[in-house]
Amino acid sequence: MELENFVDEFGPEYVIEVHDKKIGLKGVLIIDSTALGPGKGGIRMTPTVDVTEVFRLARTMTWKNALAELPFGGAKAGIKASSENIKNKERKKALIQAFSKALKPVVPKLYVAGPDVNTGEEEMKWFFEANGDWRACTGKPANVCMKLFGKGSKKCGIPHEYGSTGFGVAHATAVATRHIGLEIKDATIAIEGFGNVGTFAFQHLSDFGAKIVAVSDSKGVIYNENGLDVKKLYGVKQKTGSVVNYKSGKVLPNKEIFELPVDVVIPGALPDVITKDNVDKIKAKIVVEAANIPTTPEMEGILHRKGILVVPDFVANAGGVISSYAEYRGHNPKKMFELVEKKIKRNVKIVLERAEKENVKPRDAALKIAQERVRKG
Repeated sequence: MELENFVDEFGPEYVIEVHDKKIGLKGVLIIDSTALGPGKGGIRMTPTVDVTEVFRLARTMTWKNALAELPFGGAKAGIKASSENIKNKERKKALIQAFSKALKPVVPKLYVAGPDVNTGEEEMKWFFEANGDWRACTGKPANVCMKLFGKGSKKCGIPHEYGSTGFGVAHATAVATRHIGLEIKDATIAIEGFGNVGTFAFQHLSDFGAKIVAVSDSKGVIYNENGLDVKKLYGVKQKTGSVVNYKSGKVLPNKEIFELPVDVVIPGALPDVITKDNVDKIKAKIVVEAANIPTTPEMEGILHRKGILVVPDFVANAGGVISSYAEYRGHNPKKMFELVEKKIKRNVKIVLERAEKENVKPRDAALKIAQERVRKG
């Protein structure tokens, strides 16, 4: 699909393609909107990333940042790189730094980078070093922040492993259960995915008193209607490589996690997991989209008509970008968690109440709110 087909009143404002034949760099940056501040969004490195994919991601960031009430616009970047170049540290560093140097005229004034697929703390350190401005990106190692801002015993920097996205998902889930008259401590929950988002969502939901009865990874689902222990499950995953080796529970095929008799199901790993093949088999009262695009708006429409409450991805998983803003401001982890909790709880509540009042899907209500905020600037 041609990019011109996406152009509307909101953007994109800038499409910057970067080529360096000498090292084989093919990159693109799309700054969708700067109405609320510099465009914010990560850099992904894959063999297939293209302009259309980057635009869709940039537009999602426009809505996510607006809904989180952050002084950021939406943007995203992509570097098309072979698997060999992604695995080779020297070649990867050369690509990242060449991309960063080429973007100096717009970074950080119009674009603030961050981690995404195949980029993390180390890549952000390379990006920041090549640019020379600490505000060029978020997701940097915590020691970068300590060198710049650390005073005495006050720690700063937001390491990736703090799990801000999963923390936000847990709070979004608690708001959603309360919205339908169910206390989180009485809820049964199934979580698809036991990676960075799923593990932290599990941990915090357990702390809230919820009963997590099913978790999945690439090998299958472990299900125990009496509940799973997060520490034991994490230990089993670390030791054996899969949650299915957890001793107490029934092993099920992956697809069945969405068909279990639970109050809440949280798709937290893969895209397009709720489809026309399983949408009518979902028994949960609430779907909290921790992963990006776990289903389509059409499937959400079916769930809505069935009376199932859906908390959309860019509402539920905004903890990560809120954490990025906290790092951008030089905040410490304590301040970051306070900010994530406050913003997620407030905005999920606003979205669900608006959706109920106007009798529309939560996604439609969320988009409307985000668009109103972007228009106001």
